[in-house]
Amino acid sequence: MKWIITGIAGFIGCNTARLLAERGDVVVGIDDLSRPGADLNLRWLNEQGAIAEFHTTDVRDTAELAAVFAAHGDAQAVLHLAGQVAVTTSIRAPRADFEINALGTFNVCEAVRLHTPDALLINASTNKVYGADTGALEIRDGRWFDPAAPDGTREDRPLDFQSPYACSKGAADQYVLDYHRSFGVKTVSLRQSCIFGPRQYGIEDQGWVAWLSLAALSELPFTIYGDGRQVRDLLFVDDLVDLYIRCAEHADVVAGTAINAGGGDRKSTRLNSSHTDISRMPSSA
Repeated sequence: MKWIITGIAGFIGCNTARLLAERGDVVVGIDDLSRPGADLNLRWLNEQGAIAEFHTTDVRDTAELAAVFAAHGDAQAVLHLAGQVAVTTSIRAPRADFEINALGTFNVCEAVRLHTPDALLINASTNKVYGADTGALEIRDGRWFDPAAPDGTREDRPLDFQSPYACSKGAADQYVLDYHRSFGVKTVSLRQSCIFGPRQYGIEDQGWVAWLSLAALSELPFTIYGDGRQVRDLLFVDDLVDLYIRCAEHADVVAGTAINAGGGDRKSTRLNSSHTDISRMPSSA
């Protein structure tokens, strides 16, 4: 299978490329290398021989993006990972956040529609499209629990964008779904939760599992907000990549849908757990 991956030098992108290459798939990479650590991931990918072709391209550059897609019109899957990834950054620079996430995703949708019309577009969306918890929460077993959603958030939960980041990613999410309705493009939007794994250069603003792990190992101080009973859903990156592959292999089944992507209740954790386990376990999905 031939893939085009935007944001390939990011944490999820480089792990995806590695696993696809191990399957024998052909990977064409796109990244503007603006995120700290992206150059290191790209060097690692080249050492692994995981990329057939790489383009230093910004998804905001319509012409350059279109040229890459036009040169690979036989691609069977497009994985869109490029984006601005931190809520705090979206507060400081909302215009850049909008241009990268909303406009950049629109550009990718158009590139797929015009140049790779047979490909499945897999969009990396976010659980932030659902906003904050609704209704009254309860404390059960030392953690906050939502009795209105005992099995977790469903895809039919109303959307509620509550930050510039949520607005830009939410607009992208909806554009991706509508390109299936309006133009017949095969698209799926995966509303991802907390993803963790190797080569994640986490900082305080984003990639919290890596950041807390690095801070603890380096004996650096860090701040935990709230009472520590807040719950986060964790998914190991290799399991997420398995979902990408399954989507690509069943494009006609997932086309036009939004899917929540997380580890599920068994993989959720709270910060004040005395034995928080973020090691890899098989996903329940």
